[in-house]
Amino acid sequence: MGAFSIWHLIIILLIVVALFGTAKLRNVGSDLGSAIKGFRSAVKEEEEKKEKEAAIGHTIEAEVSPKTEQESVHHG
Repeated sequence: MGAFSIWHLIIILLIVVALFGTAKLRNVGSDLGSAIKGFRSAVKEEEEKKEKEAAIGHTIEAEVSPKTEQESVHHG
């Protein structure tokens, strides 16, 4: 009894279309789509930036090698 049927949803959709019109709803849909695209590209750029930083960090660690035991024994 408490659940919406398909007829309830159709009536709500018709009321929304009557209030706002199809042109305004189309604009809202395209604005929402472009906002989602922008968000996805920002997230992707941030992930790529983190991957590059991680790769640079591994490269720096590989270039700077810690002293081995033999070097510390001979110099100490």
